[in-house]
Amino acid sequence: MQKLQTLDYLVFLFYFIIVAGYGYWIYNKKKSAQSSTKDFFLAEGSLTWWAIGASLIASNISAEQMIGMSGNGFSMGLGISTYEWMAAATLVIVAVFFMPIYLKNNISTMPQFLSQRYNKTVSLIMAIFWLLLYIMVNLTSILYLGALAVSGISGLDFYSCMVFLAVFAIIITIGGMKVIGFTDVIQVFFLVIGGLAATYLAVTLVS
Repeated sequence: MQKLQTLDYLVFLFYFIIVAGYGYWIYNKKKSAQSSTKDFFLAEGSLTWWAIGASLIASNISAEQMIGMSGNGFSMGLGISTYEWMAAATLVIVAVFFMPIYLKNNISTMPQFLSQRYNKTVSLIMAIFWLLLYIMVNLTSILYLGALAVSGISGLDFYSCMVFLAVFAIIITIGGMKVIGFTDVIQVFFLVIGGLAATYLAVTLVS
């Protein structure tokens, strides 16, 4: 199996420097206005519509889709795509029917909604449950699949790749949503390019 060459590693390094450097620059540019936890997580409305859209796409596309669902598509067929069709329909329903209610009541998170609708105990239980679920299931699977891909094409140690991906994620998210929103614009560009390349390889070379 052909492994990565020196130029490939230089491209990875260049990408890391660009994304991390851009995130650090945005962080320094906006940190003077960052004064609360709410500002850290919600960016206090400072993100533009295109940055929010890019962030939504980048947050929903990861190793789960590029590696996991591609593998499921190979083994199961196109039936796995119904997962994403269902998600698209759900987002439309939320945007049309539920989002106006959330905006009217100034609700930004589900725990906040549960706190207003029921009480703080229900809100706390839901927040803890989803935090544990995300850490134990979602985040670990993404790190595992991402490290599996990087290790497979580079020949580097699997656990070293997982640690590198975790550190990279910390660096580009440490400044909060103000940083994430703008760095995700870069991420989306490369996700689209990578997705088109993967599609070409799948339908032209592999098949």
